[in-house]
Amino acid sequence: MFASITLAFAIYIVIWWITLMAVLPWGVKSQVETGKVVRGSERGAPVKPSMWKKLGVTTVVSAVILAAGYGLFYSGFDRYILPAKYLADRQH
Repeated sequence: MFASITLAFAIYIVIWWITLMAVLPWGVKSQVETGKVVRGSERGAPVKPSMWKKLGVTTVVSAVILAAGYGLFYSGFDRYILPAKYLADRQH
């Protein structure tokens, strides 16, 4: 049981990071695009990154993806997409 919880947590962390990389560019406007370049900063730096909102969205989307994967795995969906030789040792 501990191993399955640990594996699920590890999978969640991987999904979370991949989702974060997909969510980071959402709604970002650079200083050049807004016309408000702060002296001494990178011109392409975001004006308002909204990181807390993006972290929250990442967490929720990752949980939904993990739950969907868990549901598909334990519903027996893999029997329809995997060849029979890979399912010989699986117990459903």
